[in-house]
Amino acid sequence: MKLLLDENLPVKLKYRLLERGLETSTIADKKWNSKQNGELLKLMIEEGFTHFLTFDSQIAFQQNLIKYSIPVITIIAPFNNYLIIMEMFEEIVLAIQEAVIGSNVVVYEKKKG
Repeated sequence: MKLLLDENLPVKLKYRLLERGLETSTIADKKWNSKQNGELLKLMIEEGFTHFLTFDSQIAFQQNLIKYSIPVITIIAPFNNYLIIMEMFEEIVLAIQEAVIGSNVVVYEKKKG
């Protein structure tokens, strides 16, 4: 499994995913900043990435994900800061592990209370 983190996610998340044994890179690591989603997905496939993790809830509407051989895991929360995302970390890891090609798996922040 080879995972790419979108530029809209905290870089510290990369290290938590690496600790879980998930080979993880960021868009900045690859120097792919400012690439459009379609171009980015094509580059990912060429580089052998198998999963894409993003905070961009519009990607499923902007791209026909079925034509790409990678699943997209989208995090939905009020903010994309590290502390909020870490509250969802176990669900994110599970979504990555269970995602299938061409799918958009959405991980929602749990409501408190």
